[in-house]
Amino acid sequence: MALTNLAAETGKALPLGASLSNDGVNFALFSRNATEITIIIFDSSDPESSWTEIQLDSKSNKTGNIWHCFIRGLKAGTCYLYRANGPYFPERGLRFNIHKTLIDPYAKALTDINNWDFMKCAGYNPDKPGRDLTYSYTDDIYNQPRCIVIDDHFDWQGDMPLNYPLRFSVIYETHVKGLTIHPNSGVKHPGTYRGVIEKIPFFKDLGITSLEFLPVQEFNEKEIVRVNPNTKKKLTNYWGYSTVAFFAPKGSYASDKSPGGQVNEFKEMVRELHKAGIEVILDIVFNHTAEGNEKGPTFSFRGLDNSVYYILNENMRYYQNYSGCGNTVNCNHPVVRTFIMDCLRYWVMEMHVDGFRFDLGSILGRDQSGHIMENPPTLEQIAEDPVLSSTKIIAEAWDAGGAYQVGWFPGGRWAEWNDKYRDNIRRYWRGDPKETRQLATRIAGSSDLYLRDGRKPFHSINFIISHDGFTMNDLVSYNGKHNKDNGEENRDGSDNNNSYNYGAEGPCADPVIKNLRDRQIKNFFATLMISLGTPMILGGDEFGRTQNGNNNAYCQDNEISWYDWSLLDKNKDIYRFVKEMIAFRKRHPGFMRPEFFTGRGGNYKGIPDISWFNEKGKSPDWAHIGYFLALRLDGSKAETFADRDDNDFYIMFNAAADTQNFTITDPPVKKNWFRAVDTGVGSPNDIMLPGNEKALTSQRTYNVKARSLVILISREC
Repeated sequence: MALTNLAAETGKALPLGASLSNDGVNFALFSRNATEITIIIFDSSDPESSWTEIQLDSKSNKTGNIWHCFIRGLKAGTCYLYRANGPYFPERGLRFNIHKTLIDPYAKALTDINNWDFMKCAGYNPDKPGRDLTYSYTDDIYNQPRCIVIDDHFDWQGDMPLNYPLRFSVIYETHVKGLTIHPNSGVKHPGTYRGVIEKIPFFKDLGITSLEFLPVQEFNEKEIVRVNPNTKKKLTNYWGYSTVAFFAPKGSYASDKSPGGQVNEFKEMVRELHKAGIEVILDIVFNHTAEGNEKGPTFSFRGLDNSVYYILNENMRYYQNYSGCGNTVNCNHPVVRTFIMDCLRYWVMEMHVDGFRFDLGSILGRDQSGHIMENPPTLEQIAEDPVLSSTKIIAEAWDAGGAYQVGWFPGGRWAEWNDKYRDNIRRYWRGDPKETRQLATRIAGSSDLYLRDGRKPFHSINFIISHDGFTMNDLVSYNGKHNKDNGEENRDGSDNNNSYNYGAEGPCADPVIKNLRDRQIKNFFATLMISLGTPMILGGDEFGRTQNGNNNAYCQDNEISWYDWSLLDKNKDIYRFVKEMIAFRKRHPGFMRPEFFTGRGGNYKGIPDISWFNEKGKSPDWAHIGYFLALRLDGSKAETFADRDDNDFYIMFNAAADTQNFTITDPPVKKNWFRAVDTGVGSPNDIMLPGNEKALTSQRTYNVKARSLVILISREC
């Protein structure tokens, strides 16, 4: 259809975004304060293609605060943008500029974004005094990526979200591109959604249940202006925590480069992962956008209704910055709340994802003045929404503005990243004094955090490593961060790593140091898998991935961050241990209890569900306990327990530098203790396959080597 024949019919106000029908496309866009909206229709996705602009009539093409039109004859693949005219008074929070083309907040796909120069979209004139107070007359239509009309039809082959209960989940945090982009990844489609599909046999072998992807919503990789001081190469936004379009899967992660091909390829990935029994969880960033502070570009929200979408300072020229990234989304404004809910429902209903991890989730609990609310409507609505009722919702329960809500996150059914678990477990195995009591609290489900508000142990997302910080290998190889490649003179990244190098900083050929580091890695993984709660591991840790001591690799789209698959063979004993520990957890419901321990006997044997001991087999003196701890888990069914009887377990921890002889309590009647796990023993005897557990020579004592964990399992004699 020729662009000259296009006409804007009345259309409908809902749904927002571009909705395809048999004979055209309906466009609907919110803007309360705009005086004029223009829709731009492009002839194709080619950056040099022609276009036509249609100004919407404020009477026939507007209902309330929603501008809308229907354009007959348009099809899937049509590219479009908007312009919004209105007052430009930054000091009043109004930043309309008719010369800036705008991305639809509801756009489901964008054209190629990788060469986008953000600052050509600035709504102000950076060359004049006053900067953001001035007005830019420069048109950016040739610079801006375009929205793509998407046909939502897809052959799902009967697929639906898996929605495993949290307590049965083992989460694997990974990066779509970094997973397979390395030349040795062995896939045909490196760095893409299809590359993830090619790694399904690996995920199945490892035994994880859920992939949690770092942000896949469209972001601009080229927005960082710094260079690596060593290589002089420009740094990039690798992690993706700077969203441009919240409904749109990232185009560069797709091998299909046709307009909108990324949507179908993402759906293919989800469908094939679900066929393999693997969930998809998305890390989503509603706390801020890529428009940044008052000196940032105007490409969407800022140009449509700045004072609605963002929390502004008292001087409305400036933005409240609770995200640490320049701006803060006004999450509890009713319009923005609707946007967030529409977005989440879209990813669940149309893209079939199983859950979300909310980056800096505490921002979703701030009111329109930035104050933390007691009962934030956005958090409550996410928790209570009927469409999301089975969807995993996981909060990073803090923000950059000082909010810290681990154990207190409002909204009912939220799970949380438990950073207290991370820090306490790291410190215990490092050998810090007075951490053993905290170890007990964390492996028992962190009842100090979650019991008080009625939540369950599985609401604690237990992790020792995440993308933000050291890898597991680096945690036991470096005393300090090594972030000079980030171009910030090693100032960025946390200094509170609770790490230890065991005698040498970085890689070391000394077999004594290497063996000790490997043992500590096994200790961390074993502790994680026997802890009450939902375990999460960082992808690549299972085979010793390293970032060379960089604990903030957000800008390293290179071999620092990419998965080096040659390590899978080099560190095959670590991989085997992690794989078998995951399987061990999944075999034994005693480690996946839905309720907190009571310490009382609630079963037919009258034995407590959990009992604590010191190295002498006596009740520990918690005020003066050293580096040694043992616990006994009763596996028989209790009224608050799980689905079936399990074995009993006796687990011993030794974080000291010397071997310790532990006294063991008696096994159950007509049963003996067998060794299932001993991290102080070399592979493959560090973890025994089911049915091959080694009978103890003595049922009364056991020597636990220095910095080791031992798991005994009860079996019939």
